[in-house]
Amino acid sequence: MRVIFHYDTGPALARRLEEVAGDGIEIAACGEADDERFRALMRDADVLWHVLRPVSAADIEAAPRLRLIQKIGVGVNTIDLDTARARGIPVCNMPGTNTPAVAEMTLALMLSALRRLPAFGRATREGKGWRMDSALQDGLGEIGGRTVGLVGFGAVPRALAPVLKALGARLLYTARAPKPEADGLAEWRTLPALLVESDIVSLHVPETPETVGMIDEAALARMKPGAILVNTARGSLVDEAALTDALASGRLGAAGLDVFAREPVPPDTPLLRLDNVALAPHVAWLTMDTIERSLEVALDNCRRLAAGEPLRFQVV
Repeated sequence: MRVIFHYDTGPALARRLEEVAGDGIEIAACGEADDERFRALMRDADVLWHVLRPVSAADIEAAPRLRLIQKIGVGVNTIDLDTARARGIPVCNMPGTNTPAVAEMTLALMLSALRRLPAFGRATREGKGWRMDSALQDGLGEIGGRTVGLVGFGAVPRALAPVLKALGARLLYTARAPKPEADGLAEWRTLPALLVESDIVSLHVPETPETVGMIDEAALARMKPGAILVNTARGSLVDEAALTDALASGRLGAAGLDVFAREPVPPDTPLLRLDNVALAPHVAWLTMDTIERSLEVALDNCRRLAAGEPLRFQVV
């Protein structure tokens, strides 16, 4: 069984892939920017382990032997599901494998935005750390005593909520309906009410027709002056132009972003020029711990595929 791991691999991960191969499973790593190698590998691939680079209809059609698309992660919005379905190729994800990493990165972005680490980091490197505009101190704060609004209450916000509570935050959340598991941790609100009350708003919902653009100009205008927006979910949830305007004008205090409308995020994106934005390139999930949990599911599904057994976490 020929497997493509479609992501750049450092030395440790490359060695790990060599270690777990065997029992009839060959694993070839391919960097996401190497389209030529990817096309060549797909001609003979049985399984694609997909990470971020979108899997198009053309990619799938050019892989005559393909029998499984395994998402390394949860969201399958980057896969042409209609083409996979038409070809009879199952698509699986792996809920829960990246939950600890994404929860920790969400907290890190909250803290980085609250403490303006991007601005302080650059000033320190330039030898200006003690000569910054003193007005910057007016926007610094702590999680304790603030209201954090969680948009969605799936695995990541459930892992994050007790930590935020322990730090002294008051928690709100929104979901289609109140969640029993939130009792004692967070209070349910509609999205408009949550936006009005929260000092920090953190997004944790998948990309669907209902959620695309949910944080638009009107939603941003509902947020408290000086509030912080954190997004480790999907870039399409937010109107980036409206967010840029709100941050540049000072209407919002800061943002922490791991995801963007276009990925890889173009270097001329206006958000990248703002000092009150903490940034990461869609790596909230990326730890070796996540990789280990992901390999366990991915290898198990390869073995199940070979044995004709039901696949784990099949979505198509």
